[in-house]
Amino acid sequence: MSSGTDAVSPSVGWGVLHLFFRVTSATDSETVVSAVKGAAQSGDQVVTVALLGHKADVGVMALGPDLQRLRSLQSALRRSGLELTGSYVSLTEVSEYAEGIAEDVRQARLYPRLPPPGKPAFCFYPMSKRRGPEHNWYALSFEGRQALMRGHGAAARAFKGRVLQLVTGSTGLDDYEWGVTLFGERPDDLKDCVHRMRFDEASALYAEFGPFWTGTVGEVEDVLAGVLGG
Repeated sequence: MSSGTDAVSPSVGWGVLHLFFRVTSATDSETVVSAVKGAAQSGDQVVTVALLGHKADVGVMALGPDLQRLRSLQSALRRSGLELTGSYVSLTEVSEYAEGIAEDVRQARLYPRLPPPGKPAFCFYPMSKRRGPEHNWYALSFEGRQALMRGHGAAARAFKGRVLQLVTGSTGLDDYEWGVTLFGERPDDLKDCVHRMRFDEASALYAEFGPFWTGTVGEVEDVLAGVLGG
């Protein structure tokens, strides 16, 4: 799938596009499948999700080096008759607090392979660091922020193997500063992870959360069959 224009790419890492759709009477399943598979054939990764709740029916998470190609996928999905109800734009990144991480970990954050096998439970939410009169993350010293993030990382590592977390950067690109995508073996893995990390000081004092989207990962044909009822 190509837009026919020059690539627009980050200097390091990939673009990440989360799209959330409602199925309509005009939705054409074959066009949806063609759009998703066309993007994959172009070299992008596309994760499809059957969403729970009223916010949307189908979630699409796409990752790739060219923002123009991600836009082409969005356009193709809109042409399929899906109604776009929400979206989020971000970039893969390595945190400024992750100095000295192993090269394989760095590569996995910048160029992840998704979806992870054996983890069909999914949720996504955006978040920012608080800048209030009492608690202002950006008024802390770098050393203070780094120490808090070490504790935050330790809380996340307690779920290693059960939950895969991808944090992508969106400062200046969307309404929040980061997007957080979680894949788990079971839905309560996701619930337990988010619950535990909210008690961490970096979250308890300084985190602002946006809306959550939750669902189950599957092949695009299976997601559509489940959402459309067969």
